[in-house]
Amino acid sequence: MEHHPYKYLSKINYPSDLKKLDVSELPALCEELRDYIITETAENPGHLGSSLGTVELTVAIHYVFDTPNDKLVWDVGHQAYAHKILTGRKERFHTNRKYHGISGFPKMSESEYDAFGTGHSSTSISAVLGMAVAGHLSGNDEKNYIAVIGDGSMGGGMAFEAINHAADTKANILIILNDNKIAIDKNVGAMSRYLLKITSSASYNRMKSRIWNFFTSKRPSHSRVVRFFSNIGNSLKGFLLRGSNLFQSLGFRYFGPVDGHDVVGLVNTLRDLKSIKGARLLHTITVKGKGLLLAEENQISYHAPGRFDPETGEIIKPDIEGQPIKYQDVFGETILELARRDEKVVGITPAMAPGCSLTIMRKVFPDRVFDVGIAEQHAVTFAAGLVSQGMVPFCNIYSSFLQRAYDQIVHDVALQKLPVILCIDRAGIVGEDGATHHGLFDLAFLRAVPNLIIASPMNEADLRNMMYTAYIHRDMPFALRYPRGRGVLKEWQVPFEEVPIGKARIVTKGTEVAVLSIGPLGNHVQEALGVLAKEGITPTHVDMRYLAPLDKDLLKEIVENHKIIITVEDGIQQGGLFSAISEFCSENKTLLPILPIAVDGRFVEHGDMESLYRELRFDSSSIAEKVRFAWLNLNK
Repeated sequence: MEHHPYKYLSKINYPSDLKKLDVSELPALCEELRDYIITETAENPGHLGSSLGTVELTVAIHYVFDTPNDKLVWDVGHQAYAHKILTGRKERFHTNRKYHGISGFPKMSESEYDAFGTGHSSTSISAVLGMAVAGHLSGNDEKNYIAVIGDGSMGGGMAFEAINHAADTKANILIILNDNKIAIDKNVGAMSRYLLKITSSASYNRMKSRIWNFFTSKRPSHSRVVRFFSNIGNSLKGFLLRGSNLFQSLGFRYFGPVDGHDVVGLVNTLRDLKSIKGARLLHTITVKGKGLLLAEENQISYHAPGRFDPETGEIIKPDIEGQPIKYQDVFGETILELARRDEKVVGITPAMAPGCSLTIMRKVFPDRVFDVGIAEQHAVTFAAGLVSQGMVPFCNIYSSFLQRAYDQIVHDVALQKLPVILCIDRAGIVGEDGATHHGLFDLAFLRAVPNLIIASPMNEADLRNMMYTAYIHRDMPFALRYPRGRGVLKEWQVPFEEVPIGKARIVTKGTEVAVLSIGPLGNHVQEALGVLAKEGITPTHVDMRYLAPLDKDLLKEIVENHKIIITVEDGIQQGGLFSAISEFCSENKTLLPILPIAVDGRFVEHGDMESLYRELRFDSSSIAEKVRFAWLNLNK
């Protein structure tokens, strides 16, 4: 990607280069850095809005602190693009999120400046607290430990747990609250309202402005007088808010709110805070999408907008005419249809309403869609509470985030046989977001839980009908997993039809080799079988549909009439379909060879879907090769 000539950024590869600049030059550097991010992400899409909002904050942190000796952790990491560019990855930034390129999130193995790997929210305070306590126990209290966390992530339960613990440890940590009033969707809940109260206190802001202007208007920003009245202002804030400051009540010294786009002011503030010990919180106010007008005005759309025009900001819409619908939209349209039938149907999401398409139902029934914020544990138990009183909740959580609610699934749902409907979005490989976001573990960790139905559709019509099946069979918890992106059908909105629980289906009847698939990879199996048929190779293909309960009657028939089984699943090999079929054969004393196509016990990195499928041998050509190998070995 060709860039404008950069007077400052061209000379900066590491924070040591940044420190050579005068403070007065930092605003110009920030403009260049923001332009660089816009230019790169226009062609190579990523998390744009969050990173544009933290440019000044990133520059100020690296200017003041001694990273990587001082430890800096970015919560989630959506906002860390400027950090990556300033820490040795500028020349590789064009590979961001690409196959074999740099990660879109902070990653310890990628750079010493990434003090802790992040990708899920609300983890940063716990991480820096652990680092700070380790430093203290090692006799090294000189380092600084900084966590940058957004107001959306601050609403997550883990962040509260860490804050509660931090004050008790007397740890020397600095929490920078990046408050832009939005996560991916608009923030919800009491924390959001509380932060708004702090930033909009009329009495405090009036008095602060008057005192500040009177005593400091003719003095440089770094003078002792200015610093003195800054401290006085923070004391006034505590008094005028009548002791309501949550962070101060929990033992943190609270500073702010300050302008998160005033890089010079941030530098001066951070220099002051650097000399203060103990648990501190700096509250900064930023604008998500800062510097790109359309991103500022449409913050939800520009969280990760895809390709766009770097000059105008206009999103370049892909040509989707004639393409199948997204699985997410099938979910959204189908739950709305069920909600029209039954007023007890409700939707739940932990801060992912646009991504999972619950916005479709929210437009029609706003009082029956609950965005609980970044709180997956609460979402599941909240759904259980609703079920206990006769409601029918569809609780939609991304697969990688469902990991955070495992105890609630076991203890609050399955143990009590409460028929919560878990709709597990983004199951399987998700692409450019990589290892922190692939949904590879749900089949394995859910199969271990008793009293839980586990289903996965092969196509959009199956998803629709499985949602209907979960709705009409309200006697057991029902977990329904489906992938990110578009399906395979043009006509999916068929009349509702029950998918018998625990029953697989034979898609193609053949001989010798049986291919057992679950979920959308079954479509790749069908493509492979179409190629193999021309070679005279005719295996059986079974769409298992349910991992629990297994269709043992059909499996007995398959085992008796075939010589090799190949399992195909878009999840981890250990514990999923391959394990289930292996256990079945062992229990039935059957010595049939079973060949898996699955993720073989490792974390999968980021990249485009086509490259990852080819690497994992999920593509139709690789499946055909595996079946061909098995068939030819049987017929030597």
